[in-house]
Amino acid sequence: METLRVEHVVKEFGGLRAINNISLEVREGEILGLIGPNGAGKSTLINCISGVFKPNSGHIWLGRREITGWSPHAVCRAGIARTFQIPRPFPRLTARENVRVASFHRKSDPLEALERVGLHTKADVPARDLTFHERRKLEIARALATRPRFLLLDEVMAGLNPTETAEMVALVRQLREELGLSMLWVEHVMGAIMECADRLVVLHQGAVLAEGTPREIANDPQVIEVYLGERYAFKEDQLAACEEPERGL
Repeated sequence: METLRVEHVVKEFGGLRAINNISLEVREGEILGLIGPNGAGKSTLINCISGVFKPNSGHIWLGRREITGWSPHAVCRAGIARTFQIPRPFPRLTARENVRVASFHRKSDPLEALERVGLHTKADVPARDLTFHERRKLEIARALATRPRFLLLDEVMAGLNPTETAEMVALVRQLREELGLSMLWVEHVMGAIMECADRLVVLHQGAVLAEGTPREIANDPQVIEVYLGERYAFKEDQLAACEEPERGL
């Protein structure tokens, strides 16, 4: 079973320690949610894993391979893809061409990735003419074109209306079910991540505050105090759809 492990990672910017001794593990086939207040270090951790930032100390492992400090393209080739908080496609290129750029080192059909996210009918539309929601989906399609085993999602629900959010939730579930992707998912939309993630890790001031199932996190007094503000009220029918038997984990 291949896992993505972060062990005692520290990242500093000048005198500021953005992430402090963080350890976590994304299991094969798992959706691990990463939540916490703005500035807690969530995106910094994603950047360390994906190779954008090099940690000051600590280790990052993909299976038995240590990938600490690898370049972004090397991390991607190893099987880890990511999205960004703000989609920045090449505006004059079509959706198909944007995905083709991402799949440069893989023998993959751009249309297959676009179809997976529901953008195949927009394949020849310039990215600048896509809606914000469609650009979010294009961001995921570009990541899928690299044929990853682990997908890092950075606030893919941000800026979406309720209908678009529901569609994106369905897509995340589909990617896990149909492709078997393991995911580390940073999100502020609690209605999405609480009801889809298998486990949650809560960051606060650059450190791990709590870890557990969504229900455990929703009832954790410290998490309520520093982040949630109140207990999260689960919709039992939606929660049941996520609490399926384990897949050999």
